[in-house]
Amino acid sequence: MTQDQTLSISVVMPAYKAEHLLHRVLPPLIGMLETGEVSEVLVVDDQSPDGTADLARKMGAKVMTTPVNGGPGAARNLAAEHAVGEVLWFVDSDVIAWPDGPEHIRNAMSEDNVAAVFGSYDDAPDGQAWFSRYKNLLHRYHHQRANRDARTFWAGCGAIRADVFREVGGFDIKTYEVPSIEDIELGYRIAETGRRIIVEPRLQGKHLKVWTMRNSLSTDIFCRALPWARLMISREGLTDGLNTSGAERVRAGLAGLLFLSVLALLIQPNWWPAPLLLLGLAFLANRDLLREMATHGGVWFAVKCLLYHQFYYIYSASVYVWCLFEYHVLGQKQKLHVRRN
Repeated sequence: MTQDQTLSISVVMPAYKAEHLLHRVLPPLIGMLETGEVSEVLVVDDQSPDGTADLARKMGAKVMTTPVNGGPGAARNLAAEHAVGEVLWFVDSDVIAWPDGPEHIRNAMSEDNVAAVFGSYDDAPDGQAWFSRYKNLLHRYHHQRANRDARTFWAGCGAIRADVFREVGGFDIKTYEVPSIEDIELGYRIAETGRRIIVEPRLQGKHLKVWTMRNSLSTDIFCRALPWARLMISREGLTDGLNTSGAERVRAGLAGLLFLSVLALLIQPNWWPAPLLLLGLAFLANRDLLREMATHGGVWFAVKCLLYHQFYYIYSASVYVWCLFEYHVLGQKQKLHVRRN
């Protein structure tokens, strides 16, 4: 495989109230621009009330402004209309891209029939509270272990051939008015054209977002699980990739049985061995994740992550079951729209 050094790359960064982040996320990208590794760095200001646009311009980026606040999908679509690069490299405004990103993008695009590539977060997220580290490391864990060929896309640090992006119509900002799974849905449309999307674990960036349980629950349920479940059910059902693989479904089932066994203790306290056995099985089934978390935070950190992870499985699986019910029983077969409040 020979890397195409002539393949031009436009970096696209949607930004809203990102002034406090730009001094960290833009310098690596501007450095790539100065060395010719990328053709341009486009920052699309989504009507920020702060100094995002002015600071990005001063730091050397080309700045565009959306006509109205429309979310990152609309910002990316606007940039794609004007980008000069053959490849659009999407980098979120809270992600510090690693300097070897262009190399991995060009290598990926040199493979046969590849239209898009995405990577993962690195193993040193900014938020140091245990829950924030768990969320970011969990995202990395799934992307690092994913099948090389995917049917979805991730816009946090991912690249698409510009002509393919325009051919399939870009991000669907009518269905997804708020940031949710518009990148996943875009991946489905790319895959339907017969082109490849690959996961490149070496294409990485540091995530600066600090997660809390509150914002995680809201995001996981309303911006991820609900719309993604509805999309899968309406398209092709569960796929064997990322966090929807067959093994993940087994682990979710174990978590559900564990929860039911704990509830059963209220009726039959002498059944206490059952939850202990199921907890042991859950830890065994998640041993790779347990080992990954322990590597980055020690044993107690890993135990806390695994216990919370059982709760994650329960509410994620419950959402999917609910979506099956509303699709097949209630007949709500077009309930995909994600509206602004």
